Amino acid sequence: MNNDNNNPELVYDKEGNAHEVVDFNNDDIGSKLGFWLFLFTELMLFGSMFLVFSFFFYRFSHDFVIASSNLDLTLGSINTVVLLISTYFMGIASLNMKLNNIEKSKKMIYITIILSLIFLTIKYFEWMAEIHHGIYPDSEALNKLANGEILFFGLYFTMTGFHGLHIIVGIGVMLWAIKLINNKKINPNKSVVLENIALYWDLVHLVWVFLFPLFYMISFGGES
Repeated sequence: MNNDNNNPELVYDKEGNAHEVVDFNNDDIGSKLGFWLFLFTELMLFGSMFLVFSFFFYRFSHDFVIASSNLDLTLGSINTVVLLISTYFMGIASLNMKLNNIEKSKKMIYITIILSLIFLTIKYFEWMAEIHHGIYPDSEALNKLANGEILFFGLYFTMTGFHGLHIIVGIGVMLWAIKLINNKKINPNKSVVLENIALYWDLVHLVWVFLFPLFYMISFGGES
Protein backbone atom coordinates (compact mmCIF):
# COMPACT_ATOMS: atom_id res chain seq x y z
CA MET A 1 0.00 0.00 0.00
CA ASN A 2 1.08 3.58 -0.69
CA ASN A 3 0.89 5.74 2.45
CA ASP A 4 1.91 8.97 0.75
CA ASN A 5 -0.86 11.49 1.50
CA ASN A 6 -0.43 13.02 -1.94
CA ASN A 7 -1.12 9.76 -3.78
CA PRO A 8 -4.15 7.48 -3.69
CA GLU A 9 -4.01 4.41 -1.48
CA LEU A 10 -4.07 1.27 -3.63
CA VAL A 11 -4.96 -2.37 -3.13
CA TYR A 12 -4.43 -5.17 -5.64
CA ASP A 13 -6.78 -7.97 -6.66
CA LYS A 14 -5.78 -11.56 -7.48
CA GLU A 15 -5.00 -10.58 -11.06
CA GLY A 16 -2.63 -7.85 -9.90
CA ASN A 17 -4.91 -4.98 -10.93
CA ALA A 18 -4.65 -1.87 -8.78
CA HIS A 19 -7.77 -0.34 -7.20
CA GLU A 20 -7.95 2.95 -5.31
CA VAL A 21 -9.18 2.71 -1.73
CA VAL A 22 -12.06 5.15 -1.27
CA ASP A 23 -12.73 6.40 2.24
CA PHE A 24 -16.36 5.85 3.27
CA ASN A 25 -16.64 9.51 4.28
CA ASN A 26 -15.43 10.70 0.88
CA ASP A 27 -17.65 8.52 -1.27
CA ASP A 28 -19.28 11.26 -3.35
CA ILE A 29 -21.04 8.79 -5.64
CA GLY A 30 -22.55 6.95 -2.68
CA SER A 31 -23.60 10.24 -1.09
CA LYS A 32 -25.32 11.42 -4.25
CA LEU A 33 -27.02 8.07 -4.83
CA GLY A 34 -28.27 7.98 -1.26
CA PHE A 35 -29.61 11.49 -1.56
CA TRP A 36 -31.37 10.70 -4.84
CA LEU A 37 -33.09 7.80 -3.06
CA PHE A 38 -34.18 10.24 -0.34
CA LEU A 39 -35.55 12.61 -2.97
CA PHE A 40 -37.45 9.70 -4.50
CA THR A 41 -39.23 9.09 -1.18
CA GLU A 42 -40.10 12.80 -1.06
CA LEU A 43 -41.54 12.59 -4.57
CA MET A 44 -43.66 9.62 -3.48
CA LEU A 45 -44.94 11.62 -0.50
CA PHE A 46 -45.98 14.64 -2.52
CA GLY A 47 -47.01 12.50 -5.47
CA SER A 48 -49.55 10.67 -3.31
CA MET A 49 -50.95 14.02 -2.21
CA PHE A 50 -51.26 15.16 -5.81
CA LEU A 51 -53.13 11.94 -6.63
CA VAL A 52 -55.55 12.59 -3.76
CA PHE A 53 -56.06 16.14 -4.98
CA SER A 54 -56.72 14.92 -8.54
CA PHE A 55 -59.25 12.35 -7.35
CA PHE A 56 -61.30 14.84 -5.33
CA PHE A 57 -60.96 17.55 -7.95
CA TYR A 58 -62.54 15.14 -10.44
CA ARG A 59 -65.43 14.50 -8.04
CA PHE A 60 -65.94 18.08 -6.78
CA SER A 61 -64.66 20.25 -9.63
CA HIS A 62 -67.19 23.04 -9.13
CA ASP A 63 -66.57 23.30 -5.37
CA PHE A 64 -62.80 23.29 -5.90
CA VAL A 65 -63.08 26.14 -8.42
CA ILE A 66 -65.17 28.20 -6.00
CA ALA A 67 -62.75 27.59 -3.13
CA SER A 68 -59.73 28.39 -5.32
CA SER A 69 -61.19 31.78 -6.23
CA ASN A 70 -60.92 32.77 -2.54
CA LEU A 71 -57.14 32.41 -2.48
CA ASP A 72 -54.90 35.42 -3.08
CA LEU A 73 -53.44 34.88 -6.56
CA THR A 74 -51.15 37.90 -6.24
CA LEU A 75 -49.44 36.63 -3.10
CA GLY A 76 -49.21 33.15 -4.56
CA SER A 77 -47.60 34.55 -7.71
CA ILE A 78 -45.10 36.62 -5.72
CA ASN A 79 -44.14 33.56 -3.71
CA THR A 80 -43.63 31.59 -6.92
CA VAL A 81 -41.22 34.21 -8.26
CA VAL A 82 -39.42 34.43 -4.90
CA LEU A 83 -38.90 30.67 -4.77
CA LEU A 84 -37.73 30.45 -8.39
CA ILE A 85 -35.17 33.22 -7.77
CA SER A 86 -33.99 31.50 -4.58
CA THR A 87 -33.38 28.30 -6.56
CA TYR A 88 -31.18 30.25 -8.96
CA PHE A 89 -29.06 31.63 -6.10
CA MET A 90 -28.73 28.19 -4.50
CA GLY A 91 -27.44 26.78 -7.78
CA ILE A 92 -25.00 29.67 -8.12
CA ALA A 93 -23.78 28.98 -4.57
CA SER A 94 -22.93 25.39 -5.49
CA LEU A 95 -21.24 26.49 -8.73
CA ASN A 96 -19.13 29.15 -6.98
CA MET A 97 -17.94 26.62 -4.41
CA LYS A 98 -16.61 24.43 -7.23
CA LEU A 99 -14.89 27.52 -8.70
CA ASN A 100 -13.25 28.26 -5.33
CA ASN A 101 -15.27 31.47 -4.85
CA ILE A 102 -16.00 30.54 -1.25
CA GLU A 103 -17.14 33.92 0.07
CA LYS A 104 -19.39 34.44 -2.94
CA SER A 105 -20.83 30.97 -2.41
CA LYS A 106 -21.68 31.84 1.20
CA LYS A 107 -23.23 35.11 0.07
CA MET A 108 -25.48 33.25 -2.38
CA ILE A 109 -26.58 30.86 0.39
CA TYR A 110 -27.46 33.79 2.64
CA ILE A 111 -29.50 35.37 -0.16
CA THR A 112 -31.33 32.05 -0.60
CA ILE A 113 -32.10 31.97 3.13
CA ILE A 114 -33.44 35.54 3.03
CA LEU A 115 -35.68 34.72 0.06
CA SER A 116 -36.88 31.60 1.89
CA LEU A 117 -37.85 33.72 4.89
CA ILE A 118 -39.72 36.10 2.58
CA PHE A 119 -41.61 33.12 1.15
CA LEU A 120 -42.57 31.92 4.64
CA THR A 121 -43.61 35.42 5.71
CA ILE A 122 -45.93 35.78 2.71
CA LYS A 123 -47.35 32.32 3.33
CA TYR A 124 -47.92 33.26 6.99
CA PHE A 125 -49.99 36.30 6.01
CA GLU A 126 -51.92 34.16 3.53
CA TRP A 127 -52.78 31.63 6.19
CA MET A 128 -53.65 34.36 8.69
CA ALA A 129 -56.04 35.93 6.17
CA GLU A 130 -57.85 32.60 5.79
CA ILE A 131 -57.92 32.06 9.54
CA HIS A 132 -59.20 35.62 10.06
CA HIS A 133 -62.16 34.71 7.85
CA GLY A 134 -62.74 31.60 9.94
CA ILE A 135 -61.32 29.21 7.35
CA TYR A 136 -59.08 26.69 9.06
CA PRO A 137 -59.31 22.91 9.67
CA ASP A 138 -62.52 21.89 11.48
CA SER A 139 -63.62 25.50 11.96
CA GLU A 140 -67.33 26.35 12.17
CA ALA A 141 -67.18 28.54 9.06
CA LEU A 142 -65.38 25.85 7.07
CA ASN A 143 -67.78 23.11 8.11
CA LYS A 144 -70.68 25.15 6.77
CA LEU A 145 -69.23 25.07 3.25
CA ALA A 146 -69.90 22.45 0.60
CA ASN A 147 -68.07 19.13 0.93
CA GLY A 148 -65.80 19.89 -2.00
CA GLU A 149 -64.76 23.25 -0.54
CA ILE A 150 -64.01 21.60 2.81
CA LEU A 151 -61.83 19.05 1.04
CA PHE A 152 -60.10 21.78 -0.98
CA PHE A 153 -59.10 23.79 2.08
CA GLY A 154 -58.10 20.63 3.94
CA LEU A 155 -55.73 19.74 1.12
CA TYR A 156 -54.58 23.35 0.85
CA PHE A 157 -53.52 23.59 4.48
CA THR A 158 -52.02 20.08 4.47
CA MET A 159 -50.00 20.34 1.26
CA THR A 160 -48.81 23.93 1.64
CA GLY A 161 -48.08 23.15 5.30
CA PHE A 162 -45.87 20.20 4.36
CA HIS A 163 -44.19 22.34 1.75
CA GLY A 164 -43.61 25.11 4.30
CA LEU A 165 -42.06 22.54 6.65
CA HIS A 166 -39.66 21.57 3.87
CA ILE A 167 -38.75 25.25 3.47
CA ILE A 168 -37.93 25.46 7.19
CA VAL A 169 -35.80 22.30 6.97
CA GLY A 170 -34.06 23.80 3.94
CA ILE A 171 -33.18 26.94 5.88
CA GLY A 172 -31.78 24.76 8.65
CA VAL A 173 -29.54 22.73 6.36
CA MET A 174 -28.34 25.88 4.57
CA LEU A 175 -27.27 27.36 7.91
CA TRP A 176 -25.56 24.04 8.65
CA ALA A 177 -23.79 24.30 5.27
CA ILE A 178 -22.51 27.78 6.18
CA LYS A 179 -21.06 26.31 9.38
CA LEU A 180 -19.39 23.49 7.44
CA ILE A 181 -17.93 26.00 4.97
CA ASN A 182 -16.52 28.07 7.83
CA ASN A 183 -14.97 24.91 9.28
CA LYS A 184 -13.59 24.02 5.82
CA LYS A 185 -15.53 20.75 5.83
CA ILE A 186 -17.20 21.98 2.65
CA ASN A 187 -14.58 23.21 0.21
CA PRO A 188 -13.97 23.25 -3.55
CA ASN A 189 -12.63 19.68 -3.41
CA LYS A 190 -15.38 18.36 -1.15
CA SER A 191 -18.69 20.00 -1.98
CA VAL A 192 -21.09 17.05 -2.30
CA VAL A 193 -23.07 18.21 0.75
CA LEU A 194 -23.71 21.58 -0.84
CA GLU A 195 -24.63 19.91 -4.13
CA ASN A 196 -27.17 17.72 -2.32
CA ILE A 197 -28.66 20.76 -0.58
CA ALA A 198 -29.02 22.44 -3.97
CA LEU A 199 -30.79 19.30 -5.23
CA TYR A 200 -33.11 19.38 -2.23
CA TRP A 201 -33.92 23.02 -2.95
CA ASP A 202 -34.68 22.13 -6.56
CA LEU A 203 -37.24 19.64 -5.24
CA VAL A 204 -38.77 22.28 -2.97
CA HIS A 205 -39.24 24.71 -5.84
CA LEU A 206 -40.46 21.94 -8.18
CA VAL A 207 -43.19 20.92 -5.75
CA TRP A 208 -44.35 24.53 -5.47
CA VAL A 209 -44.46 24.83 -9.27
CA PHE A 210 -47.17 22.14 -9.13
CA LEU A 211 -48.90 23.42 -5.98
CA PHE A 212 -49.32 26.95 -7.31
CA PRO A 213 -51.48 26.19 -10.37
CA LEU A 214 -53.43 23.44 -8.57
CA PHE A 215 -54.57 25.69 -5.76
CA TYR A 216 -54.44 29.21 -7.17
CA MET A 217 -55.18 28.94 -10.87
CA ILE A 218 -57.89 26.31 -11.36
CA SER A 219 -60.56 29.00 -10.97
CA PHE A 220 -59.48 30.49 -14.33
CA GLY A 221 -60.67 27.45 -16.21
CA GLY A 222 -63.58 26.74 -13.92
CA GLU A 223 -67.29 26.73 -14.37
CA SER A 224 -69.13 30.02 -14.55
